[in-house]
Amino acid sequence: MTWFKLMKLHDLEPKRGRKVTIAQCEIGIFRLYDGSLRAIGNTCPHRQGSLTDGIVSGHYVYCPLHDWKIDLNTGLAEAPDEGATEMFAVRVDSSNNVYVAMDDDMARAMCLNPSQSEESLSTKN
Repeated sequence: MTWFKLMKLHDLEPKRGRKVTIAQCEIGIFRLYDGSLRAIGNTCPHRQGSLTDGIVSGHYVYCPLHDWKIDLNTGLAEAPDEGATEMFAVRVDSSNNVYVAMDDDMARAMCLNPSQSEESLSTKN
């Protein structure tokens, strides 16, 4: 598992999503109403809408294209809709830096070298 440093915690507004890109992987990171963080693939399983442009309510995000409701705890679309987006582990260190984890197989598939240090990899906010 490789951890990627994304931003400072204060850069995430509550009940909002923020898009980050690691190599070719677009990730949506969300700060929920209770302050907890979730990270998912930023693409809706329906028509590939950008989930960070959606509305966050509770632990769901609503896709801005067709209002699909995606559970930020599981990545699953709420029934009757079907589909899912990837989930990523998130952590905050003692300096309030936010990190997201990508497993090494996923990192290799995206042309990353998992042995690189997290500080040497660039992210786009």
